[in-house]
Amino acid sequence: MKNNEKNSPESSLCPHKNVKQEGGHIVCQDCGLILEEKAFDKAIPRSEYYTDSQRDYERRIKMSDSKALQDPKIREKYERIKTLETWYRDYQSDFSEQKKTIELLKSHRIGLNIDSVKYQTIKDRYLRFNKYHRHTYQNMVIIFLAIVWMEIKDTTNIRLEEFINVSKELAHKINKKMLNNAMLKIKRTENMLKDKKDKMDLEKEIKARIKVVFQKDLNSIPFEEAKNSVLNKEEFVKLKIKMQLLADKILSKISYDQIQNLNYKAFTAGLIYYIGQTLDNRKIFTQNLIEKYSKFSSTTIRKKYHILKEILGKPEILNL
Repeated sequence: MKNNEKNSPESSLCPHKNVKQEGGHIVCQDCGLILEEKAFDKAIPRSEYYTDSQRDYERRIKMSDSKALQDPKIREKYERIKTLETWYRDYQSDFSEQKKTIELLKSHRIGLNIDSVKYQTIKDRYLRFNKYHRHTYQNMVIIFLAIVWMEIKDTTNIRLEEFINVSKELAHKINKKMLNNAMLKIKRTENMLKDKKDKMDLEKEIKARIKVVFQKDLNSIPFEEAKNSVLNKEEFVKLKIKMQLLADKILSKISYDQIQNLNYKAFTAGLIYYIGQTLDNRKIFTQNLIEKYSKFSSTTIRKKYHILKEILGKPEILNL
């Protein structure tokens, strides 16, 4: 786009022979008139679009950074930031920086008693915490010192004040309030993980019981009860095995919340009936037959069947 000022009296005196690209514009170096705006040329490298003043600015920044790093105090802060970055970023680290800190704490002769067992516990707790909070809690140095204190406080004569003072000597900014807050955060995380683990264990236990009852009740049904629908005994055994494999797949799709408050034995009776309805011949495992061998009423079996139907859909179109 042509600049409207090109035809002004001042610019008409200049022949505009000394032109140069600055920031994507074509500018007359004699009178300063912008002849073309945003005149980008793909053949010209991107760096050419910067003005001399922009390049000078970037060069001054780099030079000032370089001079600053020559100052011992600034250099020390810079190295500390790099260390903190490593602690924060790499939760699967080799624990080398943390091990160095433990050795430095020991070297201050404050009676720090950390054997190989305690060391491994500290490492496990730290890496576990970092795994779950690396995006939300950046100062992993304080978390690490809190874990160390939690592990040694019941078996040492060191006072908390001594521990904090030595940590400060190691250039770690810390106080009692920060340490207490960090310990609370660690405990909350570990309680949350414990609850999650307990829930998973309970789910496995309930599902294991359902599988045992399923196999027992199903195998208690003799071939004679199905001989009118199944060709031979061997085929009936294969059918039962197929139903058990299907039960395993179905249970893997059901969450703990969906079975935690159910009578698992009654639920199993409903599961046998539900799986029986997925077979080509749905008249083999009837409600009356399952009632006879599971000892649960047809009404109960029907209720559990409808629970499974809500979770998984109709048995005749089951897709796992």
